[in-house]
Amino acid sequence: MNIEILETETKVKIPENLVFGKVYTDHMFEVDYDASQGGWYNPTIKRLEDLQLSPAAMVFHYGQAIFEGLKAYKQDSGKVALFRPEKNVERLNRSAKRMCIPEIDHELLLKAIIELVRIDQDWIPTKPGHSLYIRPVVFATEPLLGVRSSEYFKLIVMLSPVGPYYPEGFKPVPILCTDKYVRAVRKGIGEAKTAGNYAASLMAQAEAKKEGFSQVLWLDGIEQKYIEEVGAMNIFIRFKKEVATPMLTGSILPGITRMSVIQILKDWGYNIQERMIDIYEVMAAHKSGKLVEMFGSGTAAVIASVSKLKYNSTTVAFDENKPGELALALYEELTAIQYGRKEDKHNWMTYLD
Repeated sequence: MNIEILETETKVKIPENLVFGKVYTDHMFEVDYDASQGGWYNPTIKRLEDLQLSPAAMVFHYGQAIFEGLKAYKQDSGKVALFRPEKNVERLNRSAKRMCIPEIDHELLLKAIIELVRIDQDWIPTKPGHSLYIRPVVFATEPLLGVRSSEYFKLIVMLSPVGPYYPEGFKPVPILCTDKYVRAVRKGIGEAKTAGNYAASLMAQAEAKKEGFSQVLWLDGIEQKYIEEVGAMNIFIRFKKEVATPMLTGSILPGITRMSVIQILKDWGYNIQERMIDIYEVMAAHKSGKLVEMFGSGTAAVIASVSKLKYNSTTVAFDENKPGELALALYEELTAIQYGRKEDKHNWMTYLD
């Protein structure tokens, strides 16, 4: 399918101090799905505008919605590059399959994302640590009060210029491990990037913030002892003899940054293991001096070092002002690749032609 482009004039108005996810560029990509018409049709890049949806649209009632998040960067050379966009498209389609949403043609969506970034590339901030956040989202639009998969869907890609996820700088963040709530269970929808997973995390997140913590570390929903992920990030734990991250059991989102960190650690010669990690193992390792540092990985923050971890009445404390050595090295390595300051050995960056 050819993508129709209705308007390309841009009127860039980037605020001096960007708040993550609150400013949007001039254009959006939109394509609709109708089962009776044979699938996805009318892919279009047009001016960003509000939507008209029936109050009976199935997304409001049954939660059939998935999304992705990736970034484009203005590199030091002036080139515009996207970080591993093909992996986000692959993951979007895996989420779609799990949520009974029709998959989108991989090449069409990748082409649409690149073309949209090309049109609005003047919106990419050039300040250190700034980038253009890309948000594809798919949702059910059929007006029907009935529990089944929708036959109509809409896919939108929108862009948002963003500053650093942590504007105060690369400082460690405190996290709270809770067994009061469950985010997801194996064989559920935890590995899909679907709206409901994030709604399920809000109560615990709000309570954690009241206690002074930035994120929630989730435990598995069956035995309530195996570490899974942290809010919007995957988690890594550096012990003295290995770096471990929870294995993908079906209830954990397979992060693009996560897989990139694993590859870099292998390149650096670290003993990196994907395995089940018991929260009591972490506490025991801290007590015995075998726990070195913890950090999260994700598109928004890239790497977030952990300052302290609280579980029940026990607090594992690291340095509250200085990030962990490995976390900082990974952050610098990833951002250097993204901004074109280091060789892209694995061909992770996709450049505008």
